[in-house]
Amino acid sequence: MHIIGITGFLLAAYAVVGNDVIQTLGTFLSSNAKRHWALLWGYASLILVVTLFLGWYFNDGDVTYGRLSRIPLPDHLQWWHVLPPLVLLGVTWIGLPVSTTFLILSVFSSGQVIEKMVLKSAIGYAVAFVSAFLIYFLIARRFESKTAIDRMEVKKNKKWWLVGQWFSTGFLWSQWLIQDFANIFVYLPRQLQLYELAASTAVILGLLALVFRSRGGRIQEIVKQKTNSANIRSATLIDLTYGIVLYFFTMINPIPMSTTWTFVGILAGREYAINQLLQRHLIRDTYKKIFRDLTKVNLGLMISIVVAFLIRIMLK
Repeated sequence: MHIIGITGFLLAAYAVVGNDVIQTLGTFLSSNAKRHWALLWGYASLILVVTLFLGWYFNDGDVTYGRLSRIPLPDHLQWWHVLPPLVLLGVTWIGLPVSTTFLILSVFSSGQVIEKMVLKSAIGYAVAFVSAFLIYFLIARRFESKTAIDRMEVKKNKKWWLVGQWFSTGFLWSQWLIQDFANIFVYLPRQLQLYELAASTAVILGLLALVFRSRGGRIQEIVKQKTNSANIRSATLIDLTYGIVLYFFTMINPIPMSTTWTFVGILAGREYAINQLLQRHLIRDTYKKIFRDLTKVNLGLMISIVVAFLIRIMLK
């Protein structure tokens, strides 16, 4: 493998894990704040290794599950190919939940593929928002009100909710990995040898340990700000809804999509439903939160387009 490809992979892995992982595991970390980070990391690592190996084994060495089938690896990687993950590191440091899919893959993609990624991601946001809104509009009074949270049967059935939350997290985590492996492995050959698979897996697991040890870092704040996100029932339902939406889009076609947009759509739809039913006096603040989060992900899209445009100018 070329040194630039290895450098790009390391930077992309560090940036993607730091920026995107918390979207999937943020509620899991919040609701399991009292558990040692190593236990949570071990569970997430097991699912990652299994998902990565299955993709590699059943797709002739392609760990991205076909997400890069329309995005070939350039014959010669140049230094500017590593600019996107460097930009991503910067925006991650300041806590912006930008889309790594657009920021990294747009440099390698044709205009037609980028258009399809944007369209699929926008539809993903809409489907996630509507799905979360409808689900929480039906169950918010029973699951999200202060009275419901304080009921004795919640404490009595907490073990079952704990099992459900770990299961829903595992399902969501696997679906997210299938989508976002493309953002990390775009710098490497589309068919990996076994030693390449082992080395890349070790790198990602090490980076994941840093995320768990820091309890998510700055991006975790976007989860903590949402109503009851640390409650185990809320975390279970958020993860399950998010996982089902990602699975739905995984089955449609192999075009990569922004999981960030889907994540923000889930939280926005849920927050809007809860405040419509239980906290109407806060509805104006809800609009502000939704607009602020949507502005952040659109800012990420604009940054991605600018970076891709500048790199294309360098090519000429």
